[in-house]
Amino acid sequence: MTLVAQFDAPQEFHGYKHDNHLSERRRLPENMGPGVAVVDFDGDGRMDVAFPEAIFRNRGDGGFEDAGRRMSFEPPRFGMGVAVGDPDRDGDPDLVVTSYGEVYFYENDAGKRFRRRSIAEPGLWTVAVFFDADGDGWDDLYLGHFADYEEAKEPECKYGGRYHYCHPLSYPAKASRLLRNEEGKGWKDVSGSSGIGNFLGKAFGAVAADVNGDGRLDLFVANDSVANFLFVNEGGMKFREVGLESGVAYSSDGNPRSGMGVDATDFDGDGRVDLFVANFNREKFSIYWNLGGAQPMFRDMAAETGIGAATQMYSGWGVKFFDANFDGREDFLVVNGHPDDRIELLSGTLKFREPILFFENRGADFAVREAGKAYPSRGLAIGDLNDDGAVDAVVANNGESPVLLWGVKPSAKNWVGLNFPSRPVGAVIRWRAGDKEFRKIIASDGSYLSAHDPRVVLGLGKATEAAWVEVEWRGRRWRLDKLAGGSYHASGVR
Repeated sequence: MTLVAQFDAPQEFHGYKHDNHLSERRRLPENMGPGVAVVDFDGDGRMDVAFPEAIFRNRGDGGFEDAGRRMSFEPPRFGMGVAVGDPDRDGDPDLVVTSYGEVYFYENDAGKRFRRRSIAEPGLWTVAVFFDADGDGWDDLYLGHFADYEEAKEPECKYGGRYHYCHPLSYPAKASRLLRNEEGKGWKDVSGSSGIGNFLGKAFGAVAADVNGDGRLDLFVANDSVANFLFVNEGGMKFREVGLESGVAYSSDGNPRSGMGVDATDFDGDGRVDLFVANFNREKFSIYWNLGGAQPMFRDMAAETGIGAATQMYSGWGVKFFDANFDGREDFLVVNGHPDDRIELLSGTLKFREPILFFENRGADFAVREAGKAYPSRGLAIGDLNDDGAVDAVVANNGESPVLLWGVKPSAKNWVGLNFPSRPVGAVIRWRAGDKEFRKIIASDGSYLSAHDPRVVLGLGKATEAAWVEVEWRGRRWRLDKLAGGSYHASGVR
């Protein structure tokens, strides 16, 4: 499969351009956003697109229209990321938008409008993750803080007489937050009692998945310039941080890296959840292979898989694994861009705009190629925007217009799609096609400040029918037999 940028988003998003509030002083929040979400917010069956500052309805003809006024969407002043969930279980996807300011919950009223309310005080909020932290069937909410930041205390960083963005080490770390879902009636702050609020970090990316196979959702947090966190879920809304002993806190030489985008997937098909982190230039990206066991242990396989060498000079942000060529293996797309728009005044080798990269999973390693021109990219959300089976991607660029990458339409019907009412975080999907059986683990959205189409596309290899598909989630199992390839099917999951 090849992903081709068929047109730039200004044609389709009415000239929308991200406002990063750029100042001559180059203040920290300016280079961080935005994220993006692919979500059917109006319930018409087509995937729409939501940015922190604006939302766009999918017209169904390849174009999009501004739906902000129609949906009563009131954006924050300085938006960062978008998360999608259904915490009230009414069947309508709700949004959480983080910002340099408050965190806002947008309750979806039957696809007709959003009702906004604040759920966190002002701060430098980055990532938000919906996941069922206590196993009660109601999605809870993790909110990531980047730093204890005050604009009035912004340090001065000048090189060659010009302001540049200061290194993240210039800012004190801050604890993040965990909110318990009170069965759709509100949120209760359990940050301290859960253990998650007892660690100071600089959260950029976070993803929930069951890393040790005990049936509970754990949480991995990529931090910038300090150790990454791995919170193992011990039940009863209690988490234990094991990043150091599990091998995901630091680089192989013991140094913290600048973790930004993340994902969780089973890239080698051994049935265990592996972790991916997009880091800063010259740090190489990480792909942590899960060694198994009740006490999780990981080994960074970036060198062996070719990912390390391919990403040495890039700063990665949004990332997502998916089966691009329907062979049953997890490929991935990652978007890049240096955080300092003046970096080329300081370096002859680093660039502000960096290309989008596509990595094809060949089993033992990954083959890489450029999938798009160079942009100052941040958020990445994937989904099937035209319902042809190919995964499309929306790339959110800092201070510029977004880009839409159309996936090439499959020439054969060697895929099946499953419809889910919302993302089934923690589900395990198994299926048989031809003489092969496959397995896929569903994590939370991951990426960078972004959220994806909740539908799942399964590759069938050379077959054009799935003999059977089984979905196991929250202690229940659903089975579907003889699914025709080349179309979407109801999963049966409720």
